[in-house]
Amino acid sequence: MNERNLSQGTFRFYVSGLKFLYRTTLKREEVVANIRYPKRKKTLPVVVDLSEVQALFSVTENMKHKAILMITYSAGLRLSEAARLKVTDIDSKRMMVTVEQGKRNKDRYSILSQTALECLRQYWRKYRPKEWVFEGQKEGTHRGLTAIRQIFIAAKKRAGITKPASVHSLRHAFAAHLIEAGTSLHHVQLLLGHRSPTTTTVYLHVSQLNLSQVTSPLDKLNQSS
Repeated sequence: MNERNLSQGTFRFYVSGLKFLYRTTLKREEVVANIRYPKRKKTLPVVVDLSEVQALFSVTENMKHKAILMITYSAGLRLSEAARLKVTDIDSKRMMVTVEQGKRNKDRYSILSQTALECLRQYWRKYRPKEWVFEGQKEGTHRGLTAIRQIFIAAKKRAGITKPASVHSLRHAFAAHLIEAGTSLHHVQLLLGHRSPTTTTVYLHVSQLNLSQVTSPLDKLNQSS
């Protein structure tokens, strides 16, 4: 890391490969027993606020692009989950979205927004997707991850958002905005598909609701004087 200026992610990738080689393939675990993974840097997620989310939608005129961004935010989907949504995953009767084989190959349900549903219906009437909600250029394929990233980057630029936000920031915003609206941490955990509630508590740090309830001691001094 010092000599080649490698990122922590690359270093962890190399360590994983070495450990698999010696533990699993060669059955010589003692060789890699003392190799440690680098500690992950704990950073807060980048969250776009409600006005910025609205700006993203308003500057996106392409119906397919708007539907992708809207369902990603409104259901708190990961990039890969949004790309692999199937038509049968949208349940308008129960107002739920089925997320099949998400992270760690786990299925879960998320909420279906009425606004997102109306957008999806308009999109469906125009494009008539068959299997995948967002079909790729080749028949039988879904929209690529890189293509969705480019859609977000273009919308972010048009909206004038300068934060280092990515598509995943829409998922972060979904969680933070739910907490700000009074949704319990447990329900947010279920909607996001987090295995541990500890993972979900990070959104308490970026929620404006929690911070807005705290008064600066300087303001209290002014009030007393």
